[in-house]
Amino acid sequence: MGLWLRGLIRHRGRRLAATAAGVSLSVALIAALGAFLTASKATMTTRAASSVAVDWQVEVQSGADPAAVLDATRAATGTGAAEVVGFGRSTGFEATVAGSTQTTGPGVVLGLPPGYRATFPGEIRTLRGASDGVLLAQQTAANLHAAPGDSISIGRPGLTPAVVRVAGVIDLPQADSLFQKVGAPPQSQPSAPPDNVVLLPRPLFDQLIGPATATDPEAVKTQIHVRRTATLPPDPAGAYTAVVGAAHNLEAKLAGAGLVGDNLGAALDAARGDASYAQILFLFLGLPGAVLAALLTAALAGAGASRRRREQALLRVRGLSVGQVTRLAAVEACLVGVGGGAIGLAVAAVVGRTAFGAASFGARGGAALLWFAIAFVVGLSVAAVTVLAPAVRDVRSATISEARQQVGRVRAPLWMRFGLDFVLLAVSLLVFRASGNNNYSLVLAPEGVPAISVSYWAFFGPALLWVGGAMLLWRIASVALTYGRRPLTSLVRPLTGTLATTTAAGMSRQRRPLIRSVVLLALAVSFAVSTATFNATYKQQAEVDALLTNGADVTVTESPGVVAGPTAGDRLAATPGVRGVEPIQHRFAYVGSDLQDLYGVRPSTITAATALQDAYFVGGTARQLMDTLARQPDAILVSDETVKDFQLAPGDLLRLRLQDSRTKAFREVPFHYAGIVKEFPTAPHDSFFVANADYVANASGSDAVGAFLLDTGGSRQQEVAAVLRQQLGASAQITDLTQSRSQIGSSLTSVDLAGLTRFELTFAVLIAAGAGGLVLALGLAERRRAFAIATVLGAGRRQLRGLVLSEAAVVTIGGLAGGALIAWALTRMLVKVLTGVFDPPPSVIAVPWPYLNVTVAVAVAAILGGALMGARGTARPPVEELRDL
Repeated sequence: MGLWLRGLIRHRGRRLAATAAGVSLSVALIAALGAFLTASKATMTTRAASSVAVDWQVEVQSGADPAAVLDATRAATGTGAAEVVGFGRSTGFEATVAGSTQTTGPGVVLGLPPGYRATFPGEIRTLRGASDGVLLAQQTAANLHAAPGDSISIGRPGLTPAVVRVAGVIDLPQADSLFQKVGAPPQSQPSAPPDNVVLLPRPLFDQLIGPATATDPEAVKTQIHVRRTATLPPDPAGAYTAVVGAAHNLEAKLAGAGLVGDNLGAALDAARGDASYAQILFLFLGLPGAVLAALLTAALAGAGASRRRREQALLRVRGLSVGQVTRLAAVEACLVGVGGGAIGLAVAAVVGRTAFGAASFGARGGAALLWFAIAFVVGLSVAAVTVLAPAVRDVRSATISEARQQVGRVRAPLWMRFGLDFVLLAVSLLVFRASGNNNYSLVLAPEGVPAISVSYWAFFGPALLWVGGAMLLWRIASVALTYGRRPLTSLVRPLTGTLATTTAAGMSRQRRPLIRSVVLLALAVSFAVSTATFNATYKQQAEVDALLTNGADVTVTESPGVVAGPTAGDRLAATPGVRGVEPIQHRFAYVGSDLQDLYGVRPSTITAATALQDAYFVGGTARQLMDTLARQPDAILVSDETVKDFQLAPGDLLRLRLQDSRTKAFREVPFHYAGIVKEFPTAPHDSFFVANADYVANASGSDAVGAFLLDTGGSRQQEVAAVLRQQLGASAQITDLTQSRSQIGSSLTSVDLAGLTRFELTFAVLIAAGAGGLVLALGLAERRRAFAIATVLGAGRRQLRGLVLSEAAVVTIGGLAGGALIAWALTRMLVKVLTGVFDPPPSVIAVPWPYLNVTVAVAVAAILGGALMGARGTARPPVEELRDL
């Protein structure tokens, strides 16, 4: 064995290195993607937890002792801090500023303990004035026209109003969860937080609001806000199960004295669905690449199959048994597997260190080591399947005389005779159509249910398309090389001259290595194109999602009670860095008894400040429907839900009730249904309308603007937003695109794929180069005997070079054309199957042409390099070549 091993390294070192490189690609990809998946899940858990200001809100029930509930909460496992907060009802607030008196409707008064802001820093954000004392919510300050230093009156149920002096104006970033109805199901939660909120120090709250319980016991409620410090499992699903279980355990201990509002569990509930999508992406990005690397390894090992069979036959002639020959083959497989696995792990560690700052890709504990171990075992398995198994099959099934044959009979594979490629493509189409129906959901994560259902079977469509497309390409290439000798002869004649007929006959007779190279190149190109296109579309839609949520680069939303017309945008346009300002009206309209949001836009200019994708609309493109609103002022775009509920058809008259700004009464306004709008910048996800702003202003008697969309050219968003916050104070809420990127609903789109994408795309280029150039070069090297015989028979060096380049041309044309067709179908199918990853779905697929051009150029260069290496091998004297062989 030692002699055999030394001989392999000395005489077959390049072939072994090439085969080990194929193994290393599989190992590196699996190790990198597996570690990245684990780290991504941990990142999702961390981000979900950090996005919650108050982990639990334990509401003390009527008749229960708040002190006992507080003690039980603090004693619960994982509780880091707990603060008692009072919630009091107010009949309304009043302020007299500059001789003008403003009043509001009912509101909420919070009583905060001294250390509340330090314990929960994300719950309150100071906008103006002091951070302690009597604080007004931004919207309340706008309604009262109040500022720090002004006095306001707080209405108390059954008591006379209490007067306090305002110390500051604040914002409540998580008002939705803060004012939730604890213990109520999601469908019964308040649609919006209260408009009017005042924060008081707890002693002042007890003094002013506490006495109201004498006349109205329900006027004051007590909550215990909890910050948890328990270590969460890295997987969002496991963390969700742990947090929900702890919340239920606390409720059981409280025995009805308190209910837990599990904000942390709600955030993890959303993250666990995203983690399932990340796992699906791992399968999509990792499994095909690993399979392709294994196929490349098999092709590299198979390029020397004929030589290996002859060597095994020679060993058996010289007395070695089948078992001994098998053990020698096992030594070669072990050398390839161990060497390739070690190189692959080193590459994965370098990628992790370079792209993510750690060889473990940021994964905690032994998770990365586990994936590295799995990848190494996969590498050994690939070596065993591609190197050892064929050798064992040959030595056990072929006789010595058969193994020593130079040219054997070429028969069509069994699957080709049974038409398996057509069957796989048909099944792929059926699976795709079944998974693409309206009720299909790739990931189903019912709220409050620990288990997540992932429809992995939907991936059978793309997988069967990939495999079936490769088989169909094999069939087409086989038919072309078998029965297309005449056109093939004409194709290669400029390169080979009088050897054209011989070259075409040789390519037809020994077509299997050529077909293998064509199919491998096509699979590599399709993998590179589909992966790159998906990553580009993913990046595009992440930006679209953030832009849809925020509305524009910077969005200025007027606070309720502040009336600003379109001319107010002139002041905003003067801000340094702002290129354009687009006003959007926000009204409320009744359709029947249903109250919905109505947005008035300027159809001719709305696209200048924000992006409107065709996927947002049904019944026309974005441009067509905006033109319709411009031509027909009474046209209106309606949500899909409203169209179904009211059975609307295009052109139907739709009578909405809008509030008249002069009389404050609702009046009927006619509109004509022109199309469906599913998404719109700044609009909610549920039902809403989009109409012509001029028509809405005339009908309502007011051109008041709800928000201004600011175009900054894609840069300086944070800087512009900071300047506007300083200028506008509490009169408006300013959000920028950078802020929205980190707050969009899907934590999946916030996971940074940039570093891993570079590795994947580099991996795809290497696979394409290896599939084209390396496999071709090794195949040509195995046919040195044929080239030597052709030289003896009188073939010139130029003709031999043309013969080699002819084969390279066939591989290039067939591989690139077949790969492009498979990639086109595969990309469209994958984007459709992975619709849930994209929110909203893409209207166009992003194609990274620069990368695709580089991939094609590298593949062609590798094929040309392999061909030239093969041609250089024909320059040896034929007698020496034949003696060696």
